[in-house]
Amino acid sequence: MQVFVLAGGLGTRIRSVLGDVPKPMAAIGGRPFLEYLILQIRRAGLRRVIVCTGYRADVIERYFGTGNGWDMDISYSREPEPLGTGGALRLAASRFPAKTSLVMNGDSFFDIQLETLCQRHQGTPARVTMALARGVEGTRYGIVETDRLGAVTRFQEKPVGLAAARLGAGHDLINAGLYVVQEAILAAIPDGQPVSLEREVLPMLVGGGLRGEVFAAPFTDIGVAQDLALLRAAPERLLLSEAD
Repeated sequence: MQVFVLAGGLGTRIRSVLGDVPKPMAAIGGRPFLEYLILQIRRAGLRRVIVCTGYRADVIERYFGTGNGWDMDISYSREPEPLGTGGALRLAASRFPAKTSLVMNGDSFFDIQLETLCQRHQGTPARVTMALARGVEGTRYGIVETDRLGAVTRFQEKPVGLAAARLGAGHDLINAGLYVVQEAILAAIPDGQPVSLEREVLPMLVGGGLRGEVFAAPFTDIGVAQDLALLRAAPERLLLSEAD
């Protein structure tokens, strides 16, 4: 199975910290954040990676090259203009087609066995299986609701008021930015225009083959400067390959 890594965002919320460095290349423990994702992919036994680049694509492509230094096969799909997460995937899938692909956000890290998510998708009628994190504190994330069989039934926007207070206790499920996706879903995304995977594509699949798999595992992202600072202070929160 090949892997698409979404790494083309502008990172405007942490631009004051990173300058012109693309967000996935933020230095954590002496290596870029994106490298930890590459190591996680390698640990799962996957070797084929397509990095969807955009802002300062040259920085990412120059660092990782063809992936030989990590015993990986890395290619790139560069956006000619910002296309959003869905648009970037549509572009990449047209260049690198595959029946089934693993999709990862390039600015978040969910410490699970990727092969487990892939295996749980296989043998189901799901068109998309998304990894869900439980027990994440904070109010920056929307909530995902599922039925007892795992079918996603609803997406709820970032909560406020009493709902936000309850989320602060870490009881709800959130989208962890990891998906196993069938080719037909990517092919159906409008071509050549900005599309959000999270806000436009996935909600349209509720009741139509979208499943959630819940994992009790550490989740972190670098979307805001405060979280990036916390991660830099404790880089051991990120998975390190046994060989590194």
